[in-house]
Amino acid sequence: MSTKASPSETTDRTDAPPRTPIWTLLPLRVFLGGTFLYAGLSKIFDTRYLDDTSPLGVHAQMLHAATPSPIGPLVSFAAENSTIFGLVIAFGEVAVGLGTLLGLFTRIAALGGFLLALSFFLTVSWTTSPYYFGADIVFAAAWTPLLIAGDAGLFSTTAHLRAAIRRRRPNRTPDDERRILFWGGLITAAAAALGGGVIALTRRTTTNPEPSRPADPGTNSGTVIAAVSAVAVGSSTSFTTPDGTAAYLVRPSADTFLAFLAACTHQGCPTTSAGSGFRCPCHGSTFDGDGQVTGGPAAKPLTKVPVRVVDGQVTTA
Repeated sequence: MSTKASPSETTDRTDAPPRTPIWTLLPLRVFLGGTFLYAGLSKIFDTRYLDDTSPLGVHAQMLHAATPSPIGPLVSFAAENSTIFGLVIAFGEVAVGLGTLLGLFTRIAALGGFLLALSFFLTVSWTTSPYYFGADIVFAAAWTPLLIAGDAGLFSTTAHLRAAIRRRRPNRTPDDERRILFWGGLITAAAAALGGGVIALTRRTTTNPEPSRPADPGTNSGTVIAAVSAVAVGSSTSFTTPDGTAAYLVRPSADTFLAFLAACTHQGCPTTSAGSGFRCPCHGSTFDGDGQVTGGPAAKPLTKVPVRVVDGQVTTA
């Protein structure tokens, strides 16, 4: 004797789980592609990037990262050939960014992005503590969905090129993939040139920020930071500005006091005192006792806080 399954039982057995929409990964794809494209073009158009004498150049950054890095010997070798490896990194970021945005061999682009982010994590961000303060490990993890799923044919230049070639040549041949590579290369070069032109124009038209005005010496108002006698020459002490921001007071000589905001000018991480200067634990930027950059990736000196000495006390100006 057979029994007929109820409608609900039939539905439970035959209904497939809902498929994930192909749009799900699009925001991640746009963010990662745009970020890597911008990073690569910024390096290419930065005159300090390949300057071996600049503390902001790739050579100095490699040397700075080599000692604490678990792949130190490899980083030291790269530093000896910093121009070649610097160009590989910059153009690699451009290729990864464009490939991801345009859907040109997206899985290969995602693999490149993952390897670049992993290399940055093992070098620049290796000393970041705790590890989740560093962005590079997050970028490495963010590439994995695109590495697995690709672009799913959504806004995919590769898919459009392949379809166009097959419409003209119904019979598939080995030349098809070479044609896709050729046209994909032309599209990538044109997009890179356009993006580079935009960045170059932006940098050319950007004006320098207006310098801060010195404090009026005729007024005596200000928040006391420390007594002059409490800060030894060559030392520093931390304090909080009137608006609650962390800062450092430095005494480089008997008659000189300087103060800087503790925030690193790279990504705002709080710096720590390191010898006669300061170091950012997030990405390894270093600054001397005058707040000037001695090691990237920070490009700007620490933000100064105007101070003065009044009746044996160091105060904000």
